[in-house]
Amino acid sequence: MATYSVDPGSPDAAYLGFWQERHLCTLTTIRPDGGPHVVPVGVTYDPEARLARVICDGSSAKAAHTRAAGPEGARAAVCQVDGRRWATLEGRSRVRADPARVAEAERRYAERYGRTPSPNPSRVVIEITVERALGRG
Repeated sequence: MATYSVDPGSPDAAYLGFWQERHLCTLTTIRPDGGPHVVPVGVTYDPEARLARVICDGSSAKAAHTRAAGPEGARAAVCQVDGRRWATLEGRSRVRADPARVAEAERRYAERYGRTPSPNPSRVVIEITVERALGRG
């Protein structure tokens, strides 16, 4: 069986490059009933900080599922696919409303996706502390 494990703090150039290209991703959080909630999102990956960031409205289901886990964070995964290339980042997610953290997430989003997000006073960032990375960049 092939192993596609990647060092989340020091990915190879192809894997990191794949996370810098413009791709729609998915975020998977866990509902209170234990089922997966999978939604399309934009994701940025910062291997030095071992963080994946997803901006969203603070009233979204993804933010609610993440908050429901409490301060220890919720298990979450983000994934992207392009043909035979794929990448998944897994870890503990937490909702952050601190303006500086949200602004940093918006800056990174604009850099990756080539557009500044529309203003949203209830925007938060879901930060995933990346514990595991898989894929083929």
